[in-house]
Amino acid sequence: MQIEDTRLSGVKILTPRRFGDARGFFCESWNRQTMAAHGLTYDFVQDNHSFSTQVGTLRGLHFQAPPHAQDKLVRCGRGRLFDVAVDIRKGSPSYGRWIGVELSFENGRQLLVPAGFLHGFVTREPETEIIYKCTDLYAPQTEGAVRFDDPEIGIDWGLEGREPVLSEKDAAAPGLKDLDSPFTWEARAP
Repeated sequence: MQIEDTRLSGVKILTPRRFGDARGFFCESWNRQTMAAHGLTYDFVQDNHSFSTQVGTLRGLHFQAPPHAQDKLVRCGRGRLFDVAVDIRKGSPSYGRWIGVELSFENGRQLLVPAGFLHGFVTREPETEIIYKCTDLYAPQTEGAVRFDDPEIGIDWGLEGREPVLSEKDAAAPGLKDLDSPFTWEARAP
């Protein structure tokens, strides 16, 4: 497993090793023991599977607040997507900054998005499947969202002039300046 840090503390790119032959391939997308050896000790309790039929389907930017905050490990089962994490931890030196990573069936990459970050994605191919693990169960009373096109964040979704396919809820989400984030950044000793 290749594990890469990103410019946002805690957000990581994981690329599992694939073992292939004439039949296809096999890979471990998550192994608790291997991850613990790298300091990643997540207890995933729910797997989600999202299917989007159209290119430009944009879901996000979402979070769940404590006590049901979720860490997520996101991968692409079919197709291709651009996956985004945005830091919303009060006091963080990277508050409001984002990182985006292309995840596809071909590249096998995964994005680890800890609690304290908004999460969203846009599909780059039709019939794209997104599969992700969560460390807490879905709790609708704790969910929140920020507008995908908030100029304070400035995400380049790569829509190339197309209008995204959005849910009503995502289209009506407030801006970052209106968010009273339930997350606080904790500096860690080196």
